[in-house]
Amino acid sequence: MRIMALDYGDKTIGVAVSDALKITAQGKEVIRRTNLKADLKRIAEIVEEEEVEKIVVGLPKNMNGTYGPRAEATLKFVEKLKKHFSIPIDTWDERLSTMEAERTLLEGDLSRKKRKKVIDKMAAAIILQGYLERYYR
Repeated sequence: MRIMALDYGDKTIGVAVSDALKITAQGKEVIRRTNLKADLKRIAEIVEEEEVEKIVVGLPKNMNGTYGPRAEATLKFVEKLKKHFSIPIDTWDERLSTMEAERTLLEGDLSRKKRKKVIDKMAAAIILQGYLERYYR
């Protein structure tokens, strides 16, 4: 059984999945958002394919710990996930995860075009790795 992380955005949802031992996180894919029904369908397919037992959603808090519009939208999405899935769904503070992903990709000397394609799943992997390190080590 694995844990899946989602980096929920306006246009995309980055997806990462843990290994079966819950030691490492790997970026899985980027879902291009079209509508809620299609988004949930693809997430459900990944849950089944990867035998996911829990979903962790990155919560983009402001630097002072408050919730802004992006966090509020994410919490609404989390509520929809909870209605759709019967597995546990958690949130994880994702402050600076996208910046960390960008920095990692820049160090890897990826072009802007290539970075844009993978940044969201890399951010999801960073979110998931932090969660794994906190709860499974």
